[in-house]
Amino acid sequence: MMRFSGARQRILAHNIANLDTPNYRPADVSPIAFQRALGEAVERRRSSTGGQHGALEWKDTSEVKAASSDSGLTLKPGTPSGNILFHDKNNRDLERNLQSLVENVTVFRTTVDLLRGRMEIMRLAISDR
Repeated sequence: MMRFSGARQRILAHNIANLDTPNYRPADVSPIAFQRALGEAVERRRSSTGGQHGALEWKDTSEVKAASSDSGLTLKPGTPSGNILFHDKNNRDLERNLQSLVENVTVFRTTVDLLRGRMEIMRLAISDR
C-alpha cells in the first residue's frame, strides 16, 4: 500500500502540475481496484503457502501490472472521466485532484501507522519484554 500510495502521489502531483497545460488529460489509478488486486494476491499466497510468508503473485489488471522489479508491480494510470472539457481541451478539476491527493495521503499515513505498530511488536518480542 505504501508503494502504491507513493506511485499514485506522483501521478496526482503530475496532474496538478499540468493543470493549465493545453490538451493535457489527467491520469489516475483506482485505489479500490488496487486494494481488490492486493487482497486477491494475499489470498492466493495464503492458500498456496498456508501462511503469510513469501512473495505476492500479482495478476495483471487494467491498472496494476506485475513487474520484475523490487516493487513487484507497476501502475498503469488511466484517464478518469466526468470532468468538463475546457476550451483548451484540458480536462481539469482542481478540487477533485486535491481531494484525491488528501485521500491518498491519508491511506499512506494509515499504512505507515499499521506498519509502525507491527515493527514495534517485533522490537518488543526481540528485546524480550
